[in-house]
Amino acid sequence: MGRGLESGDGPYRLWLSRIPTEGVLMEREQLERLLSGGDDTASAALAALCAGASYVVWDGTMSSKSLATVYGRRLRLTLRKGIETSGLAQAVQHLDLYGRPIRLGRIRTADGSWIFMLFLDENSSALVACTGVRRTQPGPS
Repeated sequence: MGRGLESGDGPYRLWLSRIPTEGVLMEREQLERLLSGGDDTASAALAALCAGASYVVWDGTMSSKSLATVYGRRLRLTLRKGIETSGLAQAVQHLDLYGRPIRLGRIRTADGSWIFMLFLDENSSALVACTGVRRTQPGPS
């Protein structure tokens, strides 16, 4: 999976929010609509987006079962290491049951303290699941 362009990178924020991210055109307003009415994690991702978070939606899709396996491992790792997450267990359950291709997106809070992963249907028309992870702060240099 390649790296898409991110809205919010540098002075071209508004311009980039309208550029296809490796073939996927996702307006900020469209993403806001997908997140509205979701669970607490989707609400937190929406609040971050409204506060100026950067986002990307990648082209292509992945198997929901494969993603459930990968994020199931991440769930066990974060629990073992005591890393704060939001909605990860629920996202794994939704992905495991979904059974259709998933398009991935990511929202990074303006201060970089949280990353939200978005699991969209293959047409980017519905939110299947959303999870967030608090990023650990780097130690002193």
